[in-house]
Amino acid sequence: MTKRDFLKTSAALGAAGVMGVPAFGFNPPAVENFNKMDVFTNANGEYVLPPLPYAYNALEPYIDEQTMKLHHDIHHNGYVKGLNHATQMVKEAIEKDDLGLIKHWERELAFNGSGHFLHTVFWNNMSPVQGKRSTTLEAQLGKDFGSFDGFVKLFKAASKSVEGSGWGILGYQPHADKLVVLSAEKHQNQSQWVTYPLLVLDVWEHAYYLKYQNKRGDYVDAFFNVINWNDVSKRLEDLKKAYL
Repeated sequence: MTKRDFLKTSAALGAAGVMGVPAFGFNPPAVENFNKMDVFTNANGEYVLPPLPYAYNALEPYIDEQTMKLHHDIHHNGYVKGLNHATQMVKEAIEKDDLGLIKHWERELAFNGSGHFLHTVFWNNMSPVQGKRSTTLEAQLGKDFGSFDGFVKLFKAASKSVEGSGWGILGYQPHADKLVVLSAEKHQNQSQWVTYPLLVLDVWEHAYYLKYQNKRGDYVDAFFNVINWNDVSKRLEDLKKAYL
């Protein structure tokens, strides 16, 4: 697939899918085998809950089994159900030529779509085996943040400072060939649309409260013991191949 074909496909997905999050979690089809575990839809085009790529208890002691079960099976699945419902309601509104509630359903698309796409990236960003940062990722972190340690300090600070519910995000802006750290509060609202997430950290309370209670900082620190750097590296490398 050429870069032009990739951009056409990207635009089509943004128009037909979730209007609020065209960049979050999107699989660039220009590169074969791009993160096969990032499954968003089935053969019928319905959004699906992807299975965890490891056991529920695989990330202990940093993230506990009960939290993983509730987070994946209940919270993430709720976003999938909400996204499918909102998609169906928009389809029916178009067919009936009755768009009186379209503002509501567009909000539902953005909220549930953001939750679904970001969680799918989140599960694959973690592993009981951390792997290694590729030379490409290491060099990019150094260029944009001065050093890996500089990135870590910024990412942790951004994640810990989210007000209420949200995410810490390391994203890549292919048009600028630049990494950025985002502090996304209410995931459907705050973002930079040209940015593709490489590494995301859920800091909604449901992600950590059973184990860490109100100590979000401890949870953010613990997250760095389960990051799958192979996955993060591949995301960056595949985006560079697709764009540069």
